[in-house]
Amino acid sequence: MSVAENIGRIRRELGEGSLPKLVAVSKTFQAPAILEAYRAGQRDFGENYVQEAIAKIRELKSTCPDIVWHFIGPLQSNKTRIVAEHFDWVQSVDRLKIAQRLSEQRPEGMPDLNLLIEVNVDASPTKSGVTPEALPEVMKAVAALSRVRLRGLMAIPDPAPEIELAAKFARLHALFLEAQSQGFDIDTLSMGMSADYRIAIQEGATMVRIGSAIFGARDYSSKGKEGR
Repeated sequence: MSVAENIGRIRRELGEGSLPKLVAVSKTFQAPAILEAYRAGQRDFGENYVQEAIAKIRELKSTCPDIVWHFIGPLQSNKTRIVAEHFDWVQSVDRLKIAQRLSEQRPEGMPDLNLLIEVNVDASPTKSGVTPEALPEVMKAVAALSRVRLRGLMAIPDPAPEIELAAKFARLHALFLEAQSQGFDIDTLSMGMSADYRIAIQEGATMVRIGSAIFGARDYSSKGKEGR
């Protein structure tokens, strides 16, 4: 199936409403593939690698001026400025320092940069993300920053059987609802990718990040230092 056909199939599966929002993860794919998805009506695109993403953003700026760009990969402190200058969303805020740098470096005159806090739902000491225990304090600090807007939570659980994945997604949904009940003005719960988005939707996702089910298999051979 073509990119446009895949977009249509997934949109039918997601339903006619505005939620869950579909973010097409276009990492490793070049501008023509993004343009095909754009012409099929897709507007939100997710990128993981800073250098690759910036090149595509600049290439497509005049042709597709209303694309909404989401940065969804690990973000190093030395790359926050260029991300703050070019993206509309950063979904992978895994520590307060990153949010603070994005706040400081978001250019004046641009709309507030939308932020999601990445939560470590696996309770793994080797995995990035804010722990559930530290989440309220981090959310409070991020919500107070200027030039950015805290929109919600994101997670990338480790692969697991469906019942375990469902439990992890349910845990994140519970944290999301708890934060709302505490007065945080958040509306976005980003969880679920090509292999597990159906489970994530059942557990309350308002945004899903789908790549290979839209664009096909990826070729990582040229990623080099930016990794996979």
